[in-house]
Amino acid sequence: MIEKNLLPKRPLGKTGVEVTILGLGGEGILRTFDQEKEAVPLIHRAIDLGISYFESARAYSGSESYYGMALMERRKDIFLASKSHERTAEGAWKHLETTLKMMKTEYLDLWMVHDIRSINDLDLIFSPQGAIKTFENAKRNHMARFIGITGHRNPTILSRALDLFSFDTLLIPVNPAEPHYWSFLKDVLPKAQEKGMGVLGMKTLSRGVSIKIFGAESVENFLRYALTQPISTAVIGCDSIEQLEMNVRIARSFQPMPKKDQDILVHRVKPYARELMYYKL
Repeated sequence: MIEKNLLPKRPLGKTGVEVTILGLGGEGILRTFDQEKEAVPLIHRAIDLGISYFESARAYSGSESYYGMALMERRKDIFLASKSHERTAEGAWKHLETTLKMMKTEYLDLWMVHDIRSINDLDLIFSPQGAIKTFENAKRNHMARFIGITGHRNPTILSRALDLFSFDTLLIPVNPAEPHYWSFLKDVLPKAQEKGMGVLGMKTLSRGVSIKIFGAESVENFLRYALTQPISTAVIGCDSIEQLEMNVRIARSFQPMPKKDQDILVHRVKPYARELMYYKL
């Protein structure tokens, strides 16, 4: 039963779709195998709590299959996304077939080119036999409504990718450590805004590193910081239903963080920026 205290929604760029400001990521307990008893109830609870954006990836262990077990008739009620790290058209097609089979759906709302890191990635993806051809075909044949791209290693490379194709969405790290080094917030986000892309935030809690350093109370500050940035949704994986419910409580009561408080938080995390941005190493 979906709770009445709904999560706020924001437009997903120029797609014409609105998504909740909190999304469920495909990591945490979902990035496992043989944990159906924990993973499936987590997905059901997220839907009941009003989350509309759900995400996975071909690389995330059994994550896609958990969605296939959980969604069934509830598929129509959500915005479902997954990703492929394949760089060739043939490889991406095989990934798409497997993803749709695992998730037990005829289409994805969003399919993303996963984890762009290097010039070589760009050369392969945008070559005549590159993966982008399959992404275009998937959209043309209504197997994917929208096409996105993700990256967390090199903002310069990801920025270049935005010049090579009209992606609908962008998934990037959004947390208060980002301004300190090779910042996706400074180097990529403005370009995505100019293009009218839907921006999705990941690494919001730095995969729990923020909690290990600053304690559980940091969740609200880090999530509030992320949601104050010009993004559509913060996508967070969860280890338990308790974590999920805590994130939802914070998102439901969200108020933008004043610039002064953002600056204080950014300064506070500076000594730990390298640990918090482990994903750039």
